[in-house]
Amino acid sequence: MLRQKGHPEGVREWYDKLAPLVEEARAQLRDLVPDKLALRTGCLLEADGVFKLALIGRNYLVCPPDFVVRMEDSDTQVSSFIQALILTYMVTADGTTPSSRWVSFRELPNGMFYAQAFRGYAEDRLVRELGGDQEAFRRGAEGAGGTAVEELGDAAYRFQVLPHINLVVVFWQGDDEFPSKASVLFEDTACHYMSTDGLAILGSHLVGGILKGAGVQG
Repeated sequence: MLRQKGHPEGVREWYDKLAPLVEEARAQLRDLVPDKLALRTGCLLEADGVFKLALIGRNYLVCPPDFVVRMEDSDTQVSSFIQALILTYMVTADGTTPSSRWVSFRELPNGMFYAQAFRGYAEDRLVRELGGDQEAFRRGAEGAGGTAVEELGDAAYRFQVLPHINLVVVFWQGDDEFPSKASVLFEDTACHYMSTDGLAILGSHLVGGILKGAGVQG
C-alpha cells in the first residue's frame, strides 16, 4: 500500500490502484528512448541522463536505469505516493499539447463514477477547512504557487501541477443564501498524461498544498 500520511482517508483506494503500477511503469520506462521520453513528458533531460521535473512547484529528479525518484536537493528517495504519481505520469504521457480547455472532474473519462467522491475529498474539503473564506483561499493558492485567473468565480488560480498537466481551482464566496463553493478544473487533454484515478489524486494533493499555503494544518 502506498504511504498515505497527510491525505484524506477516502482517497486510499485510489492510492492502492496506483501501487502495483509503479514497477510496471519502471519496466516500461527503461525501454523508451530518453530524448523521446523527455519530449513526451516535458521533463528536462540533463547531461547525465537524469530527468528533472516539477510537481506543484517542487523539483524532482528521476534517475535511470531504475527510475528512482528523488528530491532535487537530496539523495533520499521520496515517498511511494510521489514516486507513483511521477512515474505513472511519465509512462502515460503521449506528448499531446495541453489545450487550456477546462472541464470538471465528471467530464473526464469515467469521471462521473467518481465525481461525488472527488467533490467530498477535494472540493468540499477545501471549502470546509478554509471556513468558506475567500481571502484564505487566495492566500493559500498564492502560497502554493498559483497564478490568478480572471473571469472565473470570485477567485481562481491556475497551477502547473506537472509539466503537461495544469489545473484551475475556482472559489465562489458564499452569502446568506448560498454557501461557499470550490471547483477543481482539468484540461480536457489531461487524460493523455494520467488516468482519471491519478488525476483525482493530483487534485486532492493540490488541495492539500493550498490548505498548507493558507496555514491550515492537515
